[in-house]
Amino acid sequence: MREKVTPTKVATIARVSAEYRSLDRLVRRMGPADFRRRVFRSETRESWTAKDALAHVTAWKWNMQRALAKEPRLPGPRAQTVAEANSRIYRRWHRRSAADVVADHRSAQRATLRTLRALPDEYFAGRTRSARWPFDLVGHSAEH
Repeated sequence: MREKVTPTKVATIARVSAEYRSLDRLVRRMGPADFRRRVFRSETRESWTAKDALAHVTAWKWNMQRALAKEPRLPGPRAQTVAEANSRIYRRWHRRSAADVVADHRSAQRATLRTLRALPDEYFAGRTRSARWPFDLVGHSAEH
């Protein structure tokens, strides 16, 4: 059985912020060759680079931010599988510059923190969740 917790707003924001700081410290140290370095073998056919992995983590963060803010999803057909969604993210961002991806990574964090801070305390109170929640904001980057 997976561990369950009742997160608080303060603790969630602290975890999201710590995850971001850790990833952003790494991103700040990366040079052009680092962003081009091949990384994990994804479930898609593409050969991902570190830049693609950052774009992937950022895109899922945006998805979580939109869900928390109850914003409409992006227009277009919905991906049928996670692999299809990841492939779409790759195609959307692969040819973009590392600077564009890094700027989006930072923008997603600002939007996510604004959204979390705007949520009422009641959103968190009394809800039992997986200890990994919110995974797309905390823990996802460590997997890649």
